[in-house]
Amino acid sequence: MPPIHGDAGGQFLALNRDKRSLVLDLKKPAGRDVFLRLCDSCDVVVEGFRPGVMARLGLSWDVLHPRNPRLVLVSVTGYGQDGPLASRAGHDLDYVALAGVLGLWRRAGEPPAVPGVQLADLVGGGVWGALGAVAALCARERTGVGRHVDVSMTEGALALLIPELGAFVESRDEPRQGSGIIRGGNANYQVYETADGQALAVGALEPKFFAALSAALGRPFDSGDIPAPPARQAAIRAELQASFRTKTRAEWERLFTAHDACVEPVLSLAELPAHPQHAARQVFFVLDDPQRGPLRQTRTPFGRPDGHTPPPASGEHTTEVLLQAGYTADEIAALRRAGVIG
Repeated sequence: MPPIHGDAGGQFLALNRDKRSLVLDLKKPAGRDVFLRLCDSCDVVVEGFRPGVMARLGLSWDVLHPRNPRLVLVSVTGYGQDGPLASRAGHDLDYVALAGVLGLWRRAGEPPAVPGVQLADLVGGGVWGALGAVAALCARERTGVGRHVDVSMTEGALALLIPELGAFVESRDEPRQGSGIIRGGNANYQVYETADGQALAVGALEPKFFAALSAALGRPFDSGDIPAPPARQAAIRAELQASFRTKTRAEWERLFTAHDACVEPVLSLAELPAHPQHAARQVFFVLDDPQRGPLRQTRTPFGRPDGHTPPPASGEHTTEVLLQAGYTADEIAALRRAGVIG
């Protein structure tokens, strides 16, 4: 995607606030030495090379650990540090396919749909990588020793299937989109179109919520409808769909404020900031960047909307970081002349 603020695109600006940027050529021996010196005082190093690259650079765990026994190294790869696919190239779609997650998006007679978000990258690698780093730091507090955390994005995505795998061991039924209680097989856990072409998500799994939904729609409630067989589910879905097409999404939203029925609007990205819940919790905020101007940002689930620093330009903090690491101004100038740093 082209940059939207001169030097950076929207995804970069969304992901890199509160960070500092140092540019270092690890293929140069002097760059390797700088990296090792920085690692001497680091808590965590995160790398996303294919297995073996850190070793070829002279920066493997066997090199880093003796220098700084408290260091935690988190290696995030597609398939893990070993196994027959360790060195194979891949992207998110490949990882979720091999993890079995993509298969859940398959309807009978159709190929699986491409997921709308990068599940293996963001959850399988990002969330599990962060959790692995935190766990290793907690263990270090007890033992005084760091560890190498091997995170496979494929296995991180596969871990999302643990409940499904437990059910599969018991039933031996392969889950498919459009079947089962939570994959679209039941009328009370479904997405319905409204009169204006928008959609509502109905998550009325429990009887009390399905009863509330039925009351809001003015239809009789029968607790037997929840475990009803597929043919009956299809009939109820058609009935509910006909009802939901009689009003716009906004009209249904107003109606359901008086009914605790687990019904919410399906929002577009453009609609998210204005939703009252997100606005009340300051999920979206504006970060003032002196160089780029106001930047729309999204906070993390446990973050705050204040006290943030703008995303850095490439190499913006190289000098600052090296000075903190004990380098002199003359040493930094020499490294820059040699093309080791940027």
